Amino acid sequence: MLIKLVSRIALILSMVTLALAVNIVQAEDEPQHNLDAYLRYIPSRSAKTISGKVEIIESEAEYSYQFKVFDKLPVKFSLTPQYIGIENTTEVELPSNLTGLTTDIEVTLPFFNFYETYLRLGVSPSFYGDDWDFETSDFRIPMRYFLIHRPNDQWTFIAGVAIYPDFESEVLPILGFIYKPNNKLTFNIIPKRPNISYLVNDQLTLFAEGGGSTNSEFEVTKDNLKNVVLRYKEMRLGSGVKFKFNEYIQSSISAGAVFNRTLKYRDSLGKVNLKDGLYTEFRIEIGL
Repeated sequence: MLIKLVSRIALILSMVTLALAVNIVQAEDEPQHNLDAYLRYIPSRSAKTISGKVEIIESEAEYSYQFKVFDKLPVKFSLTPQYIGIENTTEVELPSNLTGLTTDIEVTLPFFNFYETYLRLGVSPSFYGDDWDFETSDFRIPMRYFLIHRPNDQWTFIAGVAIYPDFESEVLPILGFIYKPNNKLTFNIIPKRPNISYLVNDQLTLFAEGGGSTNSEFEVTKDNLKNVVLRYKEMRLGSGVKFKFNEYIQSSISAGAVFNRTLKYRDSLGKVNLKDGLYTEFRIEIGL
């Protein structure tokens, strides 16, 4: 009951942020509030080795609050409800819903006396289940540790590690870079939503991006068995257009290919490999 209440509060906060975005002007030295929400649709596609099809709808809304402790130490707090709807006609029983609720705290520290080098630490207490009545067994605490080095205005490099206790893949590398050769073109090649963007004008941006769910696991009920782990895996590659309405609100629409798609239970309890397909996505970003 408490988790349900928390998840609903998160959604209400997102709606309130959206309502205030049009009217509130935030000073540069005040804490920053941000909302990043998307809806992604993947049409029904057939399984590769068994009969039947699977259709998926994904949505997520991340509300974040950034501030500085003692006016020096950057801290970011975020709250993210996640929903995946599954329409399944294969012989493998799959839940109709996958749900997640994540809180995240991220701190950035100077890395000793190294020039323009910072250590970023993040911890994400989360629940991953198949409904909004989360149980204690659904609880996980992913963590990440990585260095950021910015030798000049054009280049930024990151390197580190992400740790996922109780996941099938418990340790994953974090490697990437950001390159801005000029004021219009940006290569943002980092693990979360790698993309290349081109600023056409002050309002319009064209982009190509990748992404995927490579380490998403949920505890679900299957055939009356509780606390069964279902792993959801996919990769995406697409392109789109982003429009900036004003200083605070921008939205984008994109489409592309989705591939390497798998819904797999641990302990050999069933697996669905899906054929490659297409996706469409609508996203809205608000910063106050």
